[in-house]
Amino acid sequence: MDRLWAPWRMEYINSTVAEDSEDCIFKIGDDVSRDREKLVLYRGKTAFVMMNKYPYNNGHLLIAPYRHIGEFCELTDEEYLEMQKLISLCLKALRACMRPHGFNIGVNLGRVAGAGVEDHLHYHIVPRWNGDTNFMPVFGQVKVISEALEKTYDKIKAELVIRS
Repeated sequence: MDRLWAPWRMEYINSTVAEDSEDCIFKIGDDVSRDREKLVLYRGKTAFVMMNKYPYNNGHLLIAPYRHIGEFCELTDEEYLEMQKLISLCLKALRACMRPHGFNIGVNLGRVAGAGVEDHLHYHIVPRWNGDTNFMPVFGQVKVISEALEKTYDKIKAELVIRS
């Protein structure tokens, strides 16, 4: 089995553990004029989509309920269904504007599972391309993100507007 090591992410993981909902990165507020600044791409009724500010790859998205909950079993049926629909919407948008060869989609529950924000449940969608890992992370402990967050944001946002 091959392993993909990302040791540079530990500083981020350790720095984003929210002690309460006031400090949570998923507390986005109601001010939609700040959505681009906060990397919020889409607001639904019970859940929303935002870009990961510290992505594994370009287009790394996060889908979270507005409610500050940490357990998968705490989701209401409405939240669960909307989050699943948002995953599909995001996959279509990412395929259209970024043309990845595949995706990693998942939820990390608890710190030992890799949750950087363990008290606010969220899905990750990470686009993947053949050859998207090179020597930089292995030898230089540096991940090359090949496009500015703002440019990626604008591309994905445009596709989500078209598709929603």
